[in-house]
Amino acid sequence: MLKPIAFANAIAVTTAALTVFLWTLRVLLPSFFTFFFNAQFFGADVASLLPIDANPLLMLAECVALLAGAWGIGYLWATLYNRWAM
Repeated sequence: MLKPIAFANAIAVTTAALTVFLWTLRVLLPSFFTFFFNAQFFGADVASLLPIDANPLLMLAECVALLAGAWGIGYLWATLYNRWAM
């Protein structure tokens, strides 16, 4: 049995860590960020779709929405797993 709240928290923390890692790469090592980000999509040039100058307030709002969605998906995932695993 999975504990839904603990699982959701783990998914949200992992998402937050990856987000901070990618933001840091984008600021400190832009060329490596482009390589790493595109590698997540099998080499497709999706990094070119990102805005050149990012609005910090918008990025924060997107991060909150991303973490809330990750937490919700994690909770739903664990709950459904517990229900169907019996």
